[in-house]
Amino acid sequence: MATIKIKQIGSPIRRPAKQIATLKGLGLNKMHRVRELEDTPEVRGMIRAVRHMVEIVD
Repeated sequence: MATIKIKQIGSPIRRPAKQIATLKGLGLNKMHRVRELEDTPEVRGMIRAVRHMVEIVD
């Protein structure tokens, strides 16, 4: 299955609890951490929910 690499570029400080939980669900909880996840609709939806704090890395 295809994968997607994402990197956390924004701080979760002073963000709603739902966004913090989404970052943790993606495996991101520290700045500049990179994770490689399966490219599924669920993961895409989670990325879309916190798109201001993550970027897709090639």
